[in-house]
Amino acid sequence: MNLNLIRQQVKRNDSKIILLIMDGIGGLPLAPGGLTALEQAQTPNLDALAARSVCGLHEPVARGITPGSGPAHLGVFGYDPLKYQVGRGVLAAGGINFDLQPGDVAARGNFCTVDENGVITDRRAGRISTEKGQELTKLLREKIQIPGVEIFVETVKEYRYLLVLRGEGLSGEIAETDPQQVGVKPYPARALEPAAEKTAGLVRQFVHRAGEVLAAQSPANMLTLRGFSQLPTWPTMEEAFGLRAIGIAMYPMYRGVAKLVGMDVPPASHSVEEELAVLEENWSDYDYFFFHVKRTDSAGEDGNFDLKVSIIEKVDRLLPRILALQPDVLIVTGDHSTPAKMKSHSWHPVPLLIWSERCRPDLVETFGERACIAGGLGPRLPAADIMPLALANALRLNKFGA
Repeated sequence: MNLNLIRQQVKRNDSKIILLIMDGIGGLPLAPGGLTALEQAQTPNLDALAARSVCGLHEPVARGITPGSGPAHLGVFGYDPLKYQVGRGVLAAGGINFDLQPGDVAARGNFCTVDENGVITDRRAGRISTEKGQELTKLLREKIQIPGVEIFVETVKEYRYLLVLRGEGLSGEIAETDPQQVGVKPYPARALEPAAEKTAGLVRQFVHRAGEVLAAQSPANMLTLRGFSQLPTWPTMEEAFGLRAIGIAMYPMYRGVAKLVGMDVPPASHSVEEELAVLEENWSDYDYFFFHVKRTDSAGEDGNFDLKVSIIEKVDRLLPRILALQPDVLIVTGDHSTPAKMKSHSWHPVPLLIWSERCRPDLVETFGERACIAGGLGPRLPAADIMPLALANALRLNKFGA
């Protein structure tokens, strides 16, 4: 999508757009000839909506590329993920309302479990509670000081934490220390360009001291780091698309990416039902509503196919309340695929439906991967093209040319 072109065509009206993201919704059958979690789920409301919508599959970044959550969401928001790139550290900082300053380097980390040889045995330390994570970040703050840099260590959620370095001459061009697999040791921090050598050295010092501080803890006796980044300056959704936008999400990372593009972000909810109440309470104040469901992705990452099915079915049962708000455009999709069979994000295109009174319905009658392949949006719609289609269906784009 050409963002400059869209900005020139945007017009404002009173229409309302809902983007319902079931994180990691795409999947694979557990066995040959079987069904995906989305196909197996009993979703009468989604199926009925699909039959009145235009459907397809979207590609988050490019063919064969497995996306992280940040670029995957940016694409669906209308920002080309190959141009608008930022690490998870900045997103995590925004998600917990950390006051990140220009020049700060932020990274999101995991508390993990290592054996006596320093080999990772659990990347998420048994998914420790947020309360335990708070104990550990407090301990690190108290025990670790490094000359020449100010260090902030904050809890994000459960096993996730935020590291921020503040000082002169820092760079976010640092390779991740998280190998994203078990059976290996965390990688040492490494500069990706000469200007980042100082920062890489500071990170190595932090990790070394953290290993000493956490050694007596169980199960979270070590940590890893991902998404080193610095604060970018991008056009907001108001500036780019003329939309007053709100981001409704439980998890800090998704709240952070919403803030990064200028969405208002209310306090975190604790359930999908609470998120829906927030949507209803704010209906009169915004044009664009990003509604995020996280646990479909978590279930996929844990390899829990049945749980993923049940979460999809729960969202389906809540769909009538969303439709009762009478949005002008409703988009249902995921940011990426997370097959329970793979226990990870994957490159597979993501089911998508767009409903409005002005959409051109296709022949798709159920909402699932194989059904959507035959939809009118095609099998590989670039994710960044979802936004202009949403704006067009909301009558928010002027005619191009004479």
